[in-house]
Amino acid sequence: MTRVRPIHNRVALLLAAMTVVAALALPFLGFAPNRLLSGKAVALSTVAGAGWSGAALLPVALLLAVPFLRPGRAVNALYVGGGVLAAAGLVWLAGQHAVLLAATASPAARTSFGAGFWVMEAAALLAVLDGVRRLGLGPAGRVAMGVLAAALIGGQFAAGHLDQLSIMKEYANQRDVFAGAVLRHAALVAAALVPTLLIGVPLGIAAQRSAAVGRLVFPVLNVVQTIPSIALFGLLLAPLSALAAAFPGLGIGGVGPVPAVIALTLYSLLPIARNTAAGLAGVPEPVREAARGIGMTPRQIFWRVEAPLALPVFLAGLRITLVQAVGLAAVAALIGAGGLGAIMFQGLFANALDLVLLGAVPVILLAVAADAALKLASALALSRLGRVAA
Repeated sequence: MTRVRPIHNRVALLLAAMTVVAALALPFLGFAPNRLLSGKAVALSTVAGAGWSGAALLPVALLLAVPFLRPGRAVNALYVGGGVLAAAGLVWLAGQHAVLLAATASPAARTSFGAGFWVMEAAALLAVLDGVRRLGLGPAGRVAMGVLAAALIGGQFAAGHLDQLSIMKEYANQRDVFAGAVLRHAALVAAALVPTLLIGVPLGIAAQRSAAVGRLVFPVLNVVQTIPSIALFGLLLAPLSALAAAFPGLGIGGVGPVPAVIALTLYSLLPIARNTAAGLAGVPEPVREAARGIGMTPRQIFWRVEAPLALPVFLAGLRITLVQAVGLAAVAALIGAGGLGAIMFQGLFANALDLVLLGAVPVILLAVAADAALKLASALALSRLGRVAA
């Protein structure tokens, strides 16, 4: 009888199954005569069969074998390396075939990423995350893997290898406004973060100190979270317009960045306030008693004992706040706040999917970068607390 090889990594098996299904059943690319027509699907077999292009799929083959390999540090390292190379190789493969198609097509033709590409790319990146977890890499190692993947993919963009892809053609058309949109998006998030911290942190402290304040504050902030973002922008339109009419010198209007910053601040208060309160509540009472016993004042206890111990929980709330604000800032383009959301909605109104992606992909990357940076900061804070405790 033929012996069936055991499954050692069920997550890798699921990702391998996703990859196989995407490769066989979904289009890897789409090719259309212009940006408005859907065009025809291009299968992975067609893309990989052009010259030596199929060599880019060798890391993908490694990922398919991982579920059946006996677990160990070397296998996990191959798992991570295979995922990084597969993610970069799939992008290279798409760019290479776009160049071949552009050689015989009109300048208006568009080569777009297909559903198969996105599924396979997601599976490769998830494999990297799973492999990093299994390797037990610390925050610095995880950041290094992220930087490596970003460098291998971003280097292709910088070298012009992907210029024939539709999303890069859309970038060329939006080059004059793209950098400004990214900066405007980041400015909206930063502008909302300042009042969020100035209001949310004191609210969290007050809620932890007084149960009555907590019973008043958190239900109100919970209600704010349930209001759809577009509805909240609409609710702010009338009062801000009236304020602008009454005091024209303030430079405030019912549309633009001001209502966007106010709405983002309102949405951001709950995670900041709740995590501030939770972090302070998690400080052991014996630690406070010991601080009082050595003669510390309440102010000294807060800054030297409670705040450092509550910092990791606070940073977790800040991470949630930032990621949420980066996403919601895109919706603010509907009220004239600008940012990457303006590019996304421009693509939606023009029925140009790749223009939507040109706005959406940087939003995702900004959110991922903010999440990774604050995860690293939280891990460093925990490590420092561990050293102090030791």
